[in-house]
Order: sequence, then structure tokens, then C-alpha cells
Amino acid sequence: MVFKGQGGLLDITIDPAFATNRMVYWGYAEEAPGGSLLAIAKGKLSADETKLENVEVIYRAQPAYRGNLQFGCRIVFDKQGNLFVSTGERSGADIRMKAQDLGAGIGKVIHITKAGKAVAGGPFAGKAGALPEIYSYGHRNPDGLAYNPDTGDLWEAEFGPRGGDEINIIKPGNNYGWPVITYGIEYSGEKVGDGIQQKEGMTQPIYYWDPTISPGGITFYTGNIAEWKNNLFVGGLSGAHIARLVIKNNKVVGEERLLRDKNERWRALVTGKDGALYGLTDNGKFYRIGKK
Repeated sequence: MVFKGQGGLLDITIDPAFATNRMVYWGYAEEAPGGSLLAIAKGKLSADETKLENVEVIYRAQPAYRGNLQFGCRIVFDKQGNLFVSTGERSGADIRMKAQDLGAGIGKVIHITKAGKAVAGGPFAGKAGALPEIYSYGHRNPDGLAYNPDTGDLWEAEFGPRGGDEINIIKPGNNYGWPVITYGIEYSGEKVGDGIQQKEGMTQPIYYWDPTISPGGITFYTGNIAEWKNNLFVGGLSGAHIARLVIKNNKVVGEERLLRDKNERWRALVTGKDGALYGLTDNGKFYRIGKK
């Protein structure tokens, strides 16, 4: 495992049938010939809960790259028990155009089985030169994936460069534009590419931030606080707050910024069985957020 820059353990989740099969899935940065890459692995939690057994890498997002940034990685299961995995485009100016390359596994949302194979019938299945596991492309550094309980759509959050963080609804076969279109600029202040924000055939974000908040994990709230019902919560890393987004007809109609006084980088969010919102931070703190 690569523990440099943004590398390390990137996401972990349990199988929907965990109660019977005890399977765990995780994504991490792995050393590889030519540099490093995002790997997805699985293993069975032992009966004494002290180790993972029969560990197997089921997918690697090629190509490898000599850099330690923007691996992406969120893992969610669809209703059929297959995996959606988000992959980062690795940041470098010499690699990021691969987000537009259907022959590369980086800068994508991919759709794979528990064995790591492409789910049948994907939008690029049978297309010459395209990886059949690709579900959508043109992503920069997607660190958030979650299903909208109202519509069943898959929503995504990704880092922009300097500005231009995005919220997207992920549709099969869609191109989300990076690095051809973006609402951000280079960290140097220069424009990205041609400096355009829209192009025919490329999907616009549902919402974007400028200046950036660096969105981490996201979740739709499904607890018992009525005014939060089905709101999208976004963990802000550099923004050091949780953004609550009110959604109507697939549009963001309101935003509230929570817990700014904590000065935490919010990495992951989830609704608990008790109806509270739980948040994990880069400082290793675990917060329970409920109604007063």
C-alpha cells in the first residue's frame, strides 16, 4: 500500500449480504510497475473478527502513474449487488487527459461485479478500444458517491482544481467533461485547457462551488429529522464544514453550512440507525450530529 500524498486506505464498505457472507470490500493506493494505482480488494472477516481471510484484489484502475495524488475512490453497491467505484485521474498535467480516454480506467465511474468483471450491458460494452466496465467518464477526483432515495439515481461529488467542485447525477455513458470543461482554474491561476465551461456532448454539473470546499464523502439523509429528509450532506475537506444541500427536482435549491466552528476536515458521512448523522474527520474524530 502507498502511504504518500493522498495515497493509503481510501474507502471500505461491507457486502449487502454481510450478515451471512461476512465479505468486506475496500479501495487503496497500490504500488505497481510504473508508479501506483487504485486497487479494489475483498476479503472475509474472520469469525473472531481479528483478520480478513482469502484477500483478493479484484480490480486495478490502469494505467499506473508516478504520482501520489487523486486516486479518487468511493465504493457503493447497486440493487443487484454489483459495485460502482469512482476513480481519480491522478492530477498530473501529463496524465489527466486520460479521464477522456475510454481505454483507461482513471477519471471514471466504473461498474463491476463482486469478481471484478464488467457488469454486462454497460454503455461501452462492445465498443472498440473501450473498457467495458466504464459507466461514466470525464471525472477529476470523485470522492463521493451516494444513491438518492427519492429517485434511485446515483449522485457524485468531485474535486475541482482551484474552484469548480462539482455535484453530478451519474448517467450511463455520460461524459462529465474534465479536463476539457471546468468551472475552476489551475492552482497557478492559469486557465485549464481552453478555459471553457460548456461543450456539446459534455454534461453540466447539478451544482458547483467556487471557491472550493474540496468535497469528501457524501450521503443522503434518511433519518427522522423531518427538515433534513433526503437532503444531500457533503463533507468539506478544505472547506472545514458539512454542507447540507436541499434538493428539489434534481436541483439544489438551498445550502446550509454546518459545524464550521469545529475546524475539521470531513472525510465520510452516514445516517445512523438511530436517525442521527455521523461524520468522520481527518483528525480521527467521530461525530454524532442530531437535533437539539
